[in-house]
Amino acid sequence: MALANFWMIIVALAVVLVALGIGLALGLRRAGRGEAGERARVARAERLRALPSFRQALSRRALALSGILVLGTVATVAAGVVAARPMSSQTIQPVNTSRDIMLCLDVSGSMTEVDVEVLSVFEELLEDFEGERIGLTIFNSSPVQIFPLTDDYDFIREHLASIKESFDYVDQIPEHWVGTLNGDGASLIGDGLAACTMGFDRPDDERSRSVIFATDNEINGASIVTLEEAAGYAKAKGVRVFALNPVQGKDAEVSAELAAAAETTGGAAYGLRDTTTVSDIVTEVQEQEATELRGEAQVVWTDSPNLWIVVLSITLLSFAVVLWRVRL
Repeated sequence: MALANFWMIIVALAVVLVALGIGLALGLRRAGRGEAGERARVARAERLRALPSFRQALSRRALALSGILVLGTVATVAAGVVAARPMSSQTIQPVNTSRDIMLCLDVSGSMTEVDVEVLSVFEELLEDFEGERIGLTIFNSSPVQIFPLTDDYDFIREHLASIKESFDYVDQIPEHWVGTLNGDGASLIGDGLAACTMGFDRPDDERSRSVIFATDNEINGASIVTLEEAAGYAKAKGVRVFALNPVQGKDAEVSAELAAAAETTGGAAYGLRDTTTVSDIVTEVQEQEATELRGEAQVVWTDSPNLWIVVLSITLLSFAVVLWRVRL
């Protein structure tokens, strides 16, 4: 590509030189004819040429013609460079943060009234993340992964909106029920938290891993894994749990149990409607150190004719102004 640009500039210079040669030859020929005609028609023309005003006018005209020649040359060269499409290169090394966040949503009957609000909180949380991978798992008597960890935020928003709309259902089995009723009981939060913890991939990578866990902790039935066991499993996997509880403070025993489980992992529990809920969770998650994951370096080529386009525009404008003054 650089060779092609070089030859384009050479061709432009050649055109300029040919144009200059032709213009010079025609100018000398016309000047010769003009002088011969003047000798034939005007007597004592040397007196006219000796006048100061005539010399000044001749100097100005010669200067203007020289300016036209120079501007024309510059414009031709600039046009050649623009036509050659000058390019610049930039080496880019993609960097992604190594924070992973799994959104874990209890969709049991006791959570129906607040599930839409919880999803709205999740969407609000999403606005504060940049580069983090987000996943979503829902559960009732059995857990279902809606989407795995990904940093495709358009994809995430689409699925969050779809789940939220499913609560205004007219079908017998809405989307958020599919696959979540395969066990005995309801709101088996120990199984749900364990499943969310298992959703983290790349176990050998040093990554910041967090679960944002929305549940009212109203268990109905016997779960395979208790809440305490699930919290211990999360701690062993280096996963911090941040609980969102819609009845935080209303049931002291339930709230204390959920808060204790979250704190075991190094996380915390929040009331869903607390004014500081979203900001506190985002701050807590982002305070965790995240290792930068550097991708393979890439060389990106982009067109960069801007300077030469400006030069060409100014030169053509100046050329037109000077040419107009000469014709006057």
